[in-house]
Amino acid sequence: MGEEPEHEPVRGPKLREPDLPRTAKQRPKALRTGWTTGTCASAAARAAALHLVTGEPQPWVEVALPSGRRVTFAVERSAELRPGRTEAVVVKDAGDDPDVTHGSHLTATVSWRSGPGIELHGGVGVGVVTRPGLGLEVGGPAINPVPRAMISQAVGEVVDTAERGVDVTISVPDGEKRARRTTNARLGILGGVSILGTTGIVRPFSTASWRASVEQAVSVAAAQGAPAVALCTGGRTEKGAMELLPGLPPVCFIEVGDFTGAALRRAVEHGVGRVVFVGMVGKLTKLASGVLMTHYTRSKVDTSVLADITRAVGGADALAAEVAAANTARHAYELWEAAGLLHTAAPELCRRVVDVLERFTDRRITAEAAMVDFTGRTVVALCSNGGGLLP
Repeated sequence: MGEEPEHEPVRGPKLREPDLPRTAKQRPKALRTGWTTGTCASAAARAAALHLVTGEPQPWVEVALPSGRRVTFAVERSAELRPGRTEAVVVKDAGDDPDVTHGSHLTATVSWRSGPGIELHGGVGVGVVTRPGLGLEVGGPAINPVPRAMISQAVGEVVDTAERGVDVTISVPDGEKRARRTTNARLGILGGVSILGTTGIVRPFSTASWRASVEQAVSVAAAQGAPAVALCTGGRTEKGAMELLPGLPPVCFIEVGDFTGAALRRAVEHGVGRVVFVGMVGKLTKLASGVLMTHYTRSKVDTSVLADITRAVGGADALAAEVAAANTARHAYELWEAAGLLHTAAPELCRRVVDVLERFTDRRITAEAAMVDFTGRTVVALCSNGGGLLP
């Protein structure tokens, strides 16, 4: 599976399913989940805010995850730097995920400010955004929207920010050094790590155990007579997929992470005849280029694929050149959108994904694909081969 017979001409990109990083194949048992940098930053911010308000250091703090679940963190250090300014540290535990920020000291400094509201800043070791395509303001700190909301909620539960304002600065003392082991510099995030997270929880997507859990999830769906499985890249896309496909039972929705190829192979083994892939532009681009295991250490977004799509749907050569040079797939998406080409380019990207998925399974499944926006909830484009599940 995954290679066409030699007597048939191969149309489309060469199919590839790179192996896992060596360190990801050496854990035979289930892995521990951990906490994102965003969750740890929100815990540190709450601890510092409590110290500011009460005058007492807090050994433990409780914060809310985006799901509403509340979790408790030990505070490594809490101190008053001067009257009206406090600082607290929470040490990140990434569980068993090979995360470069595991053990980082997420540090929050909180101080009173004139005027109401919360002002969030990036301190030492938090990267600065220098290029477009990341959904963040160029020149601002690399703190993603969900962590921003978590930090604001954590502090807002302590301080009535409608009455009194605070400045919150998030730092990672060794963040610049840790960032050298990430792709941040290539993406234009300079000087430190990113404060990330959409659920607040780090799941070990990059491990052999996670691949096994994906395969098991397909098996479970098949055992229950599922008419199809919906493969989603993460929590946001899963929510979007559930809204898009309300007729499918919950067991049919599977977070595949990087392991689309493994999920497809298991679907064929169990006779699941239809697969719907729901993702954002980055993962869809990797799939369209023929990559079925999309771990960042084994593949990167090939913007030349997106440039080819630009030309294929009538985009100007100058726009195609811009897309080819885009910093990220999201940047290319934004260029399409600005040029009024998104409504034609995105469906073509989905069509190419469908072709790759069906070729990988030797046409033993019927595939459909949907692109969602960066919230995961709004459908941008669809591709169905007729009679499918997608509207």
